[in-house]
Amino acid sequence: MTMDKTWYTVDAAAAKFGVPAARILSWVEDGLVRAEEEKGKVVRVNVDDLELKVEELTGL
Repeated sequence: MTMDKTWYTVDAAAAKFGVPAARILSWVEDGLVRAEEEKGKVVRVNVDDLELKVEELTGL
């Protein structure tokens, strides 16, 4: 079992998946990707949710 990191900052997730941060934030707003917020600002996104969304869009 691997111990992969589950939560990434928006910028780190954007770099990892090649998806613009604005697109990730729109998925968060639409309820498609879970996020952790601090003071009303998204600071981390769930990589598992993001990976599923990217797979859905790319078919990979």
